[in-house]
Order: sequence, then structure tokens, then C-alpha cells
Amino acid sequence: MNKQKRIAMLTRLREANPHPKTELEYSSPFELLIAVLLSAQATDVGVNKATRQLFPVARTAQAMLDLNVEGVKHYIKTIGLFNTKAENVIKTCRILVEQHGGEVPQNRAALEALPGVGRKTANVVLNTGFGLLKDNEGHYFIAVDTHIQRVANRTGYAKGNTVEATEQSIIKNTPQKSEFMFDLHHWLILHGRYTCTARKPRCGSCIIEDLCDFKQKTE
Repeated sequence: MNKQKRIAMLTRLREANPHPKTELEYSSPFELLIAVLLSAQATDVGVNKATRQLFPVARTAQAMLDLNVEGVKHYIKTIGLFNTKAENVIKTCRILVEQHGGEVPQNRAALEALPGVGRKTANVVLNTGFGLLKDNEGHYFIAVDTHIQRVANRTGYAKGNTVEATEQSIIKNTPQKSEFMFDLHHWLILHGRYTCTARKPRCGSCIIEDLCDFKQKTE
């Protein structure tokens, strides 16, 4: 896929969804951090169902810490891997309280040091929670998960055998970064979730089908 096609692809996705946002429900960077941490191997719908009960009683790191592991489990037991996730939530909140004054750090390395928080989660919090595009050294906060990796590789927008390799390829291949980079994560993940699905992409209803390099297109 050449530069002109990439610009056309992003332009169409933007026209279809000018102000994309995560489907996770949150009202603060802290709540977004916890929601994304809970979303691993779980649906956003399932996470939202749990956090609608959890967040009203624990909107801060200290309040969450006060619930303790068993208390958190009570609210998230409908989510997969809830035992491990509850432990990571409490460990994360303890670090936030003891090392960051109860606040979520606006630093990728500090975020990745939190239990259960990887590069993707850190990038989501920085990009979506804090509205940051890149750090002072020019490193972009572009969250790449399996949906985005699939869409990027399948369409030919970017190539990478791993999530991080795909992330770097997306950053390298995105023209006019200041114009497109901030919302690119949401456009690609929503496209992968609802149109360019894993088992059978809905090519016949895809707004970028003519720009896509995927050879086994469906009707």
C-alpha cells in the first residue's frame, strides 16, 4: 500500500467516524486504566457491565485498595481471569498510592511497571485517558492489539509479525502523523471489530475495500 492509498484509507475512516472513542466506559484516567486492565481476554461489554457496579464504590486508587482483593473479585467475577485481574488491580493501586500519590502517571515506563499493565494498556491510557499524542522524545502513543495487528497486516497498511513490530510499522507508514495518529487506534480497532473481522471479513460492506491489498476478499 502506497502513501496515497494510506491517506485515502484514513480519510475515509475519519469521514465515517470523525470523533471515535473507546467503547469502554470511564470518567477518569484511573477508571480507564482499570477498565483496560480488566479487558484482557474479555469483551468491552462484559467489562462495562462489571465496572458500572465497581466504579461507583471505588473511583480512586485508595478506594479501590480499601476494597482489597476479595472485594474487587465480588464486582468482577463475571469477567474472565477475574482472580488474577483482581490481584493485579490491588497491586497496581498500591503502587499508585505509595509511589505516585494516588495518581496515574503520565509516563509509559511508569505505567508499564504496574502489574498487569503492558505497552498497549499504557498507550491507551496516555492517548485516550490523557489526550497525549507522543512523549517529549517524539515516541508516539499508538496502542496496537490483535485486532489492529490483523487489520494493518491484512489491508497492507503496515506489516509486523508481532504487535510491537506492527506498532512500529504503523508509526513509520502513517503519513501526516499529526493529522491522523491520535485517532488511528480507534479507527483500526473498530474496523477490525465490526468489519474486518477475524474469521470472515465483511469486504462487501467495507468502505476501504478498493484500497485494501487483501487478496481473498469476501462478497
